[in-house]
Amino acid sequence: MRTLATSTVLAVALTLGACNTPSNPGLTSVHQPVVSRTDYVFDVSASGDGMSPGEMMRVNDWFNAIELGYGDRVSIDDPNPYGGAARRAAVAELAARHGMLLADVAPITAGQVRPGEMRVVVSRAVATVPGCPDWRRPSTPDFSASTTSNYGCGVNSNLAAMVANPEDLVRGQRGALGGDARTTTRAIEAYRNAEPTGSDDLEAPATSESGGNN
Repeated sequence: MRTLATSTVLAVALTLGACNTPSNPGLTSVHQPVVSRTDYVFDVSASGDGMSPGEMMRVNDWFNAIELGYGDRVSIDDPNPYGGAARRAAVAELAARHGMLLADVAPITAGQVRPGEMRVVVSRAVATVPGCPDWRRPSTPDFSASTTSNYGCGVNSNLAAMVANPEDLVRGQRGALGGDARTTTRAIEAYRNAEPTGSDDLEAPATSESGGNN
């Protein structure tokens, strides 16, 4: 068994070169989310079809040790084509216990998988905003026509904390290649076919008759 962890920075924030107190004359925040990804690998025996109960227990214990959960990406690197489907199904079963699906393609990791073994890879991405909060430059007016040093820290820090998949901040998600025209035009047709609210006659105000004054 061999455990290896590699870390890769996927996106670097937009930075402005400055000295002690940065001055940003634009409306783009100096502090932007930075996404980093760490790949945890676990090499297990893969001889024969499927995985032995002992190897499955070791993989499951490893999942528990690294606290596998939502946002992680599980994949396998299996150079042996014989019995690969059965071994993949075994790892998928273990990942399903943690509410995870098995990815189709494994990322490139350091080192080679030794003969008779396969590699289980867990990729974990984290988004942070370095340097926030930043109060080096106060918010008091200084007539420099620029934003404060802490500008954008609140919004970008919340975005980095709430995004479901931090890697979406780097390359996003691929949209649908096509759509149903009937679905996309349903709202427009409902708007056009609706009867205007002012088409009916106005209701006469209710009046009441009362006797004269004595």
